[in-house]
Amino acid sequence: MNKRISPLRVILRIILVILMILVLVVGGYVAYVFIDYHRLDDNLELTPGGSAALSSVDVTSGKTYHLTDWNIGFAAYTDQFSFFMDGGLYSRAFSEEDTIENMNAIIDELKSQDSDFYLIQEVDFGSTRSYHVDQQAMIEEAFADKYANAFGINYDSSYLFYPITCPIGASKSGILTLSSADIAGSLRRSFPIQTGFAKFLDLDRCFTVSRIPCNNGKKLVLINLHASAYTTDDTIVTQQMQMLADTIAEEYEKGNYVIAGGDFNMDLLGDSGSIFGVSGEDYSWGQPFPTEIIPDGARLVAPYDPENPVPSCRNADSPWDPETNFQITIDGFIITDNIEVESCEVTDQQFAYSDHQPVQLRFRFK
Repeated sequence: MNKRISPLRVILRIILVILMILVLVVGGYVAYVFIDYHRLDDNLELTPGGSAALSSVDVTSGKTYHLTDWNIGFAAYTDQFSFFMDGGLYSRAFSEEDTIENMNAIIDELKSQDSDFYLIQEVDFGSTRSYHVDQQAMIEEAFADKYANAFGINYDSSYLFYPITCPIGASKSGILTLSSADIAGSLRRSFPIQTGFAKFLDLDRCFTVSRIPCNNGKKLVLINLHASAYTTDDTIVTQQMQMLADTIAEEYEKGNYVIAGGDFNMDLLGDSGSIFGVSGEDYSWGQPFPTEIIPDGARLVAPYDPENPVPSCRNADSPWDPETNFQITIDGFIITDNIEVESCEVTDQQFAYSDHQPVQLRFRFK
């Protein structure tokens, strides 16, 4: 005689099976993230590419050189874009077409600067968030005929299934250095980062060291950096800056000329909120730069015009609005004393292409 199974028991069995499947899926995904996690090796040799117009930098002619530094924000941050990690809405660029269109505009802007050197950060080459548009190839191809290049991978993360409604996915991004003179060699250095679960959110971080021959036998050392942004430990960025300072000191002691530039993710002006008129007390990521770590023979150079202050970065918790967006200067340079700085200023684009704006440095060798 067959026993009749009650509807309630059937429902409970179905629920149990669903829960078991969910546990397996979630457990499998967590295992994948932990197993797939990796950091790139420190002191990783990079292979320069491109074709420079000059074999070496002339330090005897008294020429003024021009350098552009810009975090291009993986070509997603138009003035209408907000990012979920900053408290905004989006985890990806608006579309593949929008990413390509913005990348072309960024390249046009870079070309319009007609700089001798470029330090560019947050250049994606296979990320879900930028629809796998190869931004590295686009920039390198646009400058291949007159510039040498060196590219270092900043982070190469597993597929992150967050936010649930539109996961940011896999992130592959790097920092790109362009030089109108030959790059004799380039090295990727791994910054210290947080341990534990936080490392999955802030990803890997690095800086690259590119050596460019000068006609007096020395080297111009361009350091391109992108420090951590979303740490829960405020000491991490300070540790990164100390590592950077030690590298600068080492190169300076060799007699080389050193320019370290990029996205410091620290307030280079000390109190940008009071300067630009929107308080930053609700944003813990932009801590004042620890000037005490700057090595002897070097100085911090931040773009600032007291008569017309222009920020280098906006917090992307909402579309661009100068009345409400927190604005800060986190892009600038540490430069050794054998280099004379003529000017350092932000190009005001009203954040049309990125959450950062280009910083222009003009310098000559002493």
